[in-house]
Amino acid sequence: MPRSKKGKRGPGKSGSLRQEVLQLQLSAKAPLSLSKGGRNGVKGESGASDDDLASEVMSHYSSASENASALEDATAAEVVDELTAQEESDDKLKQSIEDLTDKSAKTRQAALESLRQAFSSRVLYDFLTERRITVADSLERCLKKGGGEEQAAAATLFVLLCVQLGGGDEAEECFKMLRPLFSAILIDRGASVSARQSCARALGMCCYVSAAEDGEDLVRSMGQLEAVFMSSYPNREGVLPAAKPGHPALFGAALQAWALLVTLCPVSRLAVLLDLHLPKLQACLESSDVNYRIAVGETIALLVELGRDIDEDFEVEDSVGLCVSLKGLATDSNKHRAKNDRRKQRSIFREVLHYIENEDFQEEKIRFGVEGIYIDSWVRRRMYDAFKDLLESGVRHHLQFNCLLRDIFGLGAPLILDAAVKANKISRFEKHLFNSAAFKARTKLRNKVRDKRADVM
Repeated sequence: MPRSKKGKRGPGKSGSLRQEVLQLQLSAKAPLSLSKGGRNGVKGESGASDDDLASEVMSHYSSASENASALEDATAAEVVDELTAQEESDDKLKQSIEDLTDKSAKTRQAALESLRQAFSSRVLYDFLTERRITVADSLERCLKKGGGEEQAAAATLFVLLCVQLGGGDEAEECFKMLRPLFSAILIDRGASVSARQSCARALGMCCYVSAAEDGEDLVRSMGQLEAVFMSSYPNREGVLPAAKPGHPALFGAALQAWALLVTLCPVSRLAVLLDLHLPKLQACLESSDVNYRIAVGETIALLVELGRDIDEDFEVEDSVGLCVSLKGLATDSNKHRAKNDRRKQRSIFREVLHYIENEDFQEEKIRFGVEGIYIDSWVRRRMYDAFKDLLESGVRHHLQFNCLLRDIFGLGAPLILDAAVKANKISRFEKHLFNSAAFKARTKLRNKVRDKRADVM
């Protein structure tokens, strides 16, 4: 309201903004009532009396007071609803944690899925800190006694637990408990392929977030992952081994987990890895599985990027042959491959080829809340893809509020916007009033248009 109108309130009166509005409505209605009388200001027979006008103003004031009271009640009800929903959610999580030890495999599987959805969609550090040992013990039991599907789900859930705990001492403590199990299942050829695949991802991700500073754990984990995907390397005659069902997915998971850990390696170790793996990976571009070919291509680009970081003049040993292979995959049009597979393969390998030839990376921005991160390198893409595959649709929420992810991507502490947004959030009652007013305004406008059409007709 303009400052000049503030002075119209009498001295000593502490009227609210609502009262000012009512006074303005009164002053606006008074000339209107006078205009209905004679020229000299004498009220006509149709003019409203002072008592009628005062009654109308009091009616408006009473209505506004009732609306304000209803609005406060609605806001209080929303707070109660939120607290109730939080309590119900916590109770559901506690029940799912208890169900992890149930005798029924079906019940345990349902509990694992329920917890996976909760861990990936929300930040639950406070809730899980005091229950981390209980959850880890239950997951250990699932990994030891469960079937392949249960083992796979338990390994994935354990990675989510480490991400929830922030990769600190608590997560490292839990990882030391389950690390031997992950390694045993990974190298067990008789274990389920899906369980081995999840354990490969778990070994790489947990080592990345929980034991990144432990050089011994890093080297040991990388060695175990190498032992898996090196089974896809060509033999001495240069022939690729025949892939067993499900094995390309296992090789791809192990290779991607290994590539994530490579980003933590010191320069001295990187030089050895580049000489050993680049020529072999180039041969794996001829694999019959499209997803494994893509994983190999992205890993080659990442290794070349790391090599160029070490030495600006770094060159692949057989760069001409590599570019020829990449061009073939970037323009592949074999009809015996699925259309979506061909499209995905061509898109990825065009980017890989473009980087190998021109050292140019296609930058991408990921937005979440009022922030965003730039994916401007193959290393950064591998980091983001690893967390995206794990958290799925919840990755943006974790980027916004999870301190571990914010630290990894250099975002700093979480922005303190949540409380302010909640304080300024429009309540459901206010939305209802606004929508009702908007609906009435639209109806009046449309009625006028319809009346004009009737006149024209």
